[in-house]
Order: sequence, then structure tokens, then C-alpha cells
Amino acid sequence: MHVFLTGASGLIGRALATSLLADGHAVTALTRDARAAAGRLPAGATPVEGDPARPGPWQEALARADACVHLAGEPVAAARWTPERKARIQASRVDSTRLVAEVIAAGGPQVLVAGSAVGFYGSRGDAPLDEAAPAGEGFLAEVCQRWEAATRPAEGRARVVHVRTGLVLSRDGGALPKLLLPFKLLVGGPMGDGRAWQPWLHLADEVGLLRLALLDGRVRGPLNAAAPGPATSRELALALGQVLHRPSSFPAPAAALRLALGEMAEVVLASQKVVPGKALELGYTFRFPALLPALRDLLG
Repeated sequence: MHVFLTGASGLIGRALATSLLADGHAVTALTRDARAAAGRLPAGATPVEGDPARPGPWQEALARADACVHLAGEPVAAARWTPERKARIQASRVDSTRLVAEVIAAGGPQVLVAGSAVGFYGSRGDAPLDEAAPAGEGFLAEVCQRWEAATRPAEGRARVVHVRTGLVLSRDGGALPKLLLPFKLLVGGPMGDGRAWQPWLHLADEVGLLRLALLDGRVRGPLNAAAPGPATSRELALALGQVLHRPSSFPAPAAALRLALGEMAEVVLASQKVVPGKALELGYTFRFPALLPALRDLLG
């Protein structure tokens, strides 16, 4: 299979490209700067330069592929949410997805695996959230709804999957190194009161679920990418403390987080007990269904 991949130089994109290439698939990787990305892309990936949020020659390369995995988007938690930054977060996802979907609607790829996020569900307390749960409220929920809606032009002729990803844990980047810093300084602990549910998964299972979405014709619509063993913020802190042999009893008060992060505190304080109902129904076997073994694999 020839796969066109956006976001290929990011943490998840690199891991997925490596996995696909190892199995003999061809990967065309869209990047804004092909020369700068050359050292970050796995050997064997074919770089194509372009901005997925703007029309360009990259669309011709997409039209020649068998499938597309669209992961590009402005990082959500890189800085405070100013009005300008919120506009970039939304436009980078919605505009690029619409352009990808329009190419697919006209011909070419028969499969579109589009990135989304558990932010779709908003903050929902202790209620289990499978793929049938309705959308929530808040900025991220609104972005995710528009993000997923932007694939509609492609749905007439292609199989479309929205992968709603939680907190991806990896030793190579993402959220985990940021979570580790307070523990290394001996002041680690839960966010807020520690009762909020944190949907997480090991990078290996994020890749596994993306491959499921890409290669299994039974998968359509939303697919939750979260481990079947959900954890609260307190449980996550305790597990990190146990693996690192550091204290984990210094909570970050919600008021302090809101003061420091502004509206972006929505990300770290949201409670989302997301469960991977569809993946389990289809028989996907998680390599790391429980938190402590996952952290030991990454940090041990």
C-alpha cells in the first residue's frame, strides 16, 4: 500500500512511518521543509514539500496514493491560548483536513485516517466515554467537531476514520518528558484534586490503532485511541513516582494551573474517562493495557 502521511516528522508520524516501511508499505511524507525534515524522517520515506493548510503540488502526490493518514496540526499545549494561537490551532486542523478531503473526493486514496482528539468529549467527570458518546463543550471540543466535519467531502467515496487520541506516552517526546520534570525536582504530584480521568496510551498502541484504522476495512467513523485501563491524575502521579522512585504527593492546585496556563488549563484539568470500545470490539490486543507496565517499559 502507498500511504500519504501528513505530520510525518512529529512523534506519532515518525513512529507510524517506521512501522509501515518495515512492513513493506510505501510512505510519502508531507513536510513544510523537506531539507530540514530529512534527518527526522525514517529511511525509505519519500518527502514532499508543502503546507497541508494551503493548496499546492502536494495535492497531486496525495491523489496518487492508496490511502492517507492525516496527523498535521498546530501543537495544542505549546503556549498559552491567545486569540491568535487559538485561531492557528483551529485553522491548521480544519483547513488542512478540508483540502485533503477535497482531493480524496475527486479521486485517489480510498482510505482517510484523520487525526482527532479525546478533547471531542469535553470534561465529563466519571462517565465512561466510548465512541457513541456525544460531543462535549469548550474550545477543544468545538475544534474537534469542526476538524472531524471537515472530512465530509471524502466520505462519499472513501472509508474515513477519526482517531480520537488521548495522552500519548513516549520516551522520545510528547507529554511524558514534561510530566517527569516535577518528579525529577522532587515536587511531583497530581493535577488539581487528582480525581480527573486522564485517557492515556503507549506510543506502540497509538501506532497499532492507527494501523488498525488504516488496514482494517471494518473500521469507520470515530475510533478512541486510549488504553483500556484508564487512570486518574492521582493514579498517574503515583505510578510515575513508583517507577522513578520519587515522591508524588505534591499536587498542582487547579487555581494555580489556571493562573499559569489561562484557558489552556482546560487541557490538564479535564476529566475524560475514555474507553476504546470499538478497538476492543474488533479484537485489537493492546500491548500495554495498564499504566504501570507501560511506564516501566518507557522509563525502567
